[in-house]
Order: sequence, then structure tokens, then C-alpha cells
Amino acid sequence: MSIPFHTRFFSPRWLLAALLMLCIGLPASAADTPGEAAAAAEAPAVQAPASGTAASAPSVPVPAHAAPAPEDKRSLDARVQDLKKQAKALNRDLFILEEELLFPSNTQLAVFLSIDVGSYFRLDAVQLKIDDKVVANHLYTQRELDALERGGVQRLWLGNVKSGEHELIATFTGPGPNNRDYRRATTVKFKKGAAAKFMELKIVDVTSKLQPEFVVREWE
Repeated sequence: MSIPFHTRFFSPRWLLAALLMLCIGLPASAADTPGEAAAAAEAPAVQAPASGTAASAPSVPVPAHAAPAPEDKRSLDARVQDLKKQAKALNRDLFILEEELLFPSNTQLAVFLSIDVGSYFRLDAVQLKIDDKVVANHLYTQRELDALERGGVQRLWLGNVKSGEHELIATFTGPGPNNRDYRRATTVKFKKGAAAKFMELKIVDVTSKLQPEFVVREWE
């Protein structure tokens, strides 16, 4: 028995498949059989990007701490400065403690030097003796002389001496009046007690005598 023409090509199943393909945007000729039409209807639709629009690139995560904030940098600088101040204070305290241990007050003797000179003497070197024993020799640079002329005080020697009577001899060398070599020694006797003792060697110009004067005095 032959199948009528309109029944073979316009069956309900074929018509339903054609409608499904039209709904998903496929031409009716994409499937020749109802099974292919049903498979195409079940497949997910893929939408192509619009023309002229580039596909967006995947985002790359950025580390949260890639660069420190300016506040963090300032905070770090402040901590570094604080540590430097603490290190300086600690170094000063250690220096004082070392001097107290090496030179206790009952035996400590410190000798300082200062100058107040003009045109009558320029200090080149000084030698210091305590009880006829050389304890210090110093040659001066121009930079040191400039500092002394601006009012600086040099600690020439720090050491230990026993309690009792002692003799200090300081010898100064340098160009004197008329730029001639000048060598002058000054002597002083002092008594060392139980407390630390501080003495100063001072070089001054005496205008009335047109020559330098070397003075030794004790600090109270």
C-alpha cells in the first residue's frame, strides 16, 4: 500500500522537528530525519562574539602586597631612625661604663689641652710626662689646630695614677716669635686624692711680652 504524498513529507513528527530547528536558529535542511532534528534541538547553543569586538582576556590576579604604601615606607624610616638613636645612646653608655671600669675615680687622671694664641706661637707637637714617664705624644694637623683655635678642648691623656704627690711636665714645640723654632716646657706638681682629677694645659699669647705663655691649671 503506497503512502500518500502529503502524509510522507508533511507528517506531524517532521513538522515538529522543523519548528524546533527554526526556534534554535538552524535551517530546516540541517537534519534529514526526525532523530537528527531531536539531537540538534538538545545541543546547547553557542553564541559567537559580535563583529568588531575582541574577546575579553582572562583577568590576571594582582598580589595584594605588590608594593608598600607610602605610609609603610615612612613608618619603616621612622623605625630605622629610632634604632640608630638607640644604638648611639647604647654606644655612649658602653663607652662611659668602659672608662669607669678601666679608670676608676680613685685613680683617674685626665689631662686636657686648649689654646688661645695669635701670632706668637703655632703648636706643632706636645709631649706629656707624669713622674718622669712619657705618657703621651701628639702631632697636630691643621684641622685640629683650627678646631682648637675655635675654642675646642682636646683630651690629651686619660690614665691612672696613685694617690699622693706627682709631677707633670708638658713640652710644647712649634714656630714661635719671628717664625723661629720654639720649644718650651712647663712643670707643675699636684696631689692626687681619692676623687678623679682633671688638669688643663692652656697656651695663651702674652701681648706685653710678645711671646706665648703655657699655663697648667686644675679643674675643680
